[in-house]
Amino acid sequence: MRLLSAVQGVQNMNVYVKPKKKANIYTRKTVYLKDIADVAAEDSVEKIRNIILLKIKDDNGKNYLIDAIDIIKAVTAVMPKATVNIVGEEDTVVEYLPEKKKENKIIQYLKIIFIVIILFGGASTAIMSFHSDAQMSKVFENYYRIFYGEEKKDPLMIDLPYSIGLAAGIIIFFNHISGKKLTADPTPIEVELSTYEKDVTDNIIDTLNSEGKNDDN
Repeated sequence: MRLLSAVQGVQNMNVYVKPKKKANIYTRKTVYLKDIADVAAEDSVEKIRNIILLKIKDDNGKNYLIDAIDIIKAVTAVMPKATVNIVGEEDTVVEYLPEKKKENKIIQYLKIIFIVIILFGGASTAIMSFHSDAQMSKVFENYYRIFYGEEKKDPLMIDLPYSIGLAAGIIIFFNHISGKKLTADPTPIEVELSTYEKDVTDNIIDTLNSEGKNDDN
C-alpha cells in the first residue's frame, strides 16, 4: 500500500481516495473523481466524488493519464483544508471513446470458435509431437514386456489409462469443463489474460509519462 498525503491550511478532514488502474469513459468529455476512484471521507463525500479531474478536448478515442498529484491538486482546490490520502494506485489510465463499442454477437462467437480451433489444434499437435519424440508407444511396449513377459504392440492395458489420465490432467489444470469451473480458482488462461492486461496498462502509463502526460491539459 502506497500512501501520499497533501495538507493545505489547518487539517480538519481526512479524505481517502483509492484510484483504479484503468477507467473507461464513453461519450462525455468530463472526467470526475468518482469515475476513476473510490472515495471515503468524514463529510461532503458526494461533493468530493463530483470533483472534475479532466476535461477532454479531443473528439477521437485516446488514452489519458491521471496521477496522484492531479487528484490531490483537484481535491485541495475545492477543499483547501482537507488532508488527501491516496491509497493504492498512483496512476490511472483513462480510455476515452466517443461512443460505446457495440459487440456483434455473431462476430464474437466466430472469434470464440476460431480461438478454440487454434488452441485445440496447437495443444493436440504439441502432445502428438511430444509422444512421437519420446516414443511413448515404445515405452509402453517395454513396460508391458517387463511386467507381463511378452511382446505386444500398442498395449491397450497401458494406453487407455494413460489417455484417460492425460485428459483428466488437462481438465484439472485448466479448471474448466463444459462451461463450468471445477473450483473457484481462476483458470490459467484467466491469469494470463489478467497479467497481459496489467502489462498493457503499465506500458500505456509509461508511454504517457514519457510523452508528458496529456496534451489536453
